[in-house]
Amino acid sequence: MKNILIIGSTGQIGSELTMKLRNTYTGNVVAGYIPSAAPQGELKESGPCEVVDITNAAQIAEVVDKYQIDTIYNLAALLSAVAETKPQLAWHIGIDGLCNVLEVSREKKCAVFTPSSIGSFGPDTPKVKTPQDTLQRPKTMYGVTKVAGELLSDYYFNRFGVDTRSVRFPGLISYVTPPGGGTTDYAVDIYYSAVKGEKFVCPIAAGTFMDMMYMPDALRASIEIMEADPTKLVHRNSFNIASMSFDPEIISKKIKEYIPQFEMEYQFDSLRQGIADSWPDSLDDTCAREEWGWKPEYDLDGMTRDMIEKLKIRFNK
Repeated sequence: MKNILIIGSTGQIGSELTMKLRNTYTGNVVAGYIPSAAPQGELKESGPCEVVDITNAAQIAEVVDKYQIDTIYNLAALLSAVAETKPQLAWHIGIDGLCNVLEVSREKKCAVFTPSSIGSFGPDTPKVKTPQDTLQRPKTMYGVTKVAGELLSDYYFNRFGVDTRSVRFPGLISYVTPPGGGTTDYAVDIYYSAVKGEKFVCPIAAGTFMDMMYMPDALRASIEIMEADPTKLVHRNSFNIASMSFDPEIISKKIKEYIPQFEMEYQFDSLRQGIADSWPDSLDDTCAREEWGWKPEYDLDGMTRDMIEKLKIRFNK
């Protein structure tokens, strides 16, 4: 990777990935954004920024030409719970937008990273240690767009030779970017509440296990998959990657080891609970480990310790 365009650079993943890429590579790392979500602060000041609406193919092509882009990180998407309230928009951004990115990449010879998700699986998928290759019949628009995106990306690789690669992200936990409407966002909110000294109202039922990952591991995976030797990739779109799996009770008990006075109660959100119940409890990431050396660095204890430390600094606690 020499010159990189991040579409959706101010979102949940993009805001952190853009900075990591800028700190890793010497070429242009362009922060693509829509006017309603313009970059601020260090993200704005540390490198080139351009308006790039994923639904505008000509705009994407113009920026690719301007900066001689060779790699596109396509992060534009609505998160799971939001997508259920705006399914047509979720499809327009997730699939129509992806088609634009893939067509521009075919014409301009760019590699493409488009993340998938545990949401690409459904209630009929094996829930524990979900295999790399298995039944994918999601019941949400978010999941439908992720499966379709995996298939489109594979098609453009097999049919046109576009270097498409992807990982299926678990729920992502970060002290930098606030929650934005994802089903797994309770696992971010709970740390914010704990550090602020607030009782946490959990929208997900006890016993609901979901795969989770600390954002530093997710950012590293996003870079490592694009740097991987293509001759060793049997799979491309999209690799299971895993780090930890827990339910609300487990994360609450872990937080109490560091903040003993922390309290949590339950108030179920039927939309999020329904989505969570359709997702896997845990993923089998053997293929990612074997094909490109994936290995997480954080477990629940390491993540909890770091999250609390960083949030205490952020909130001056």
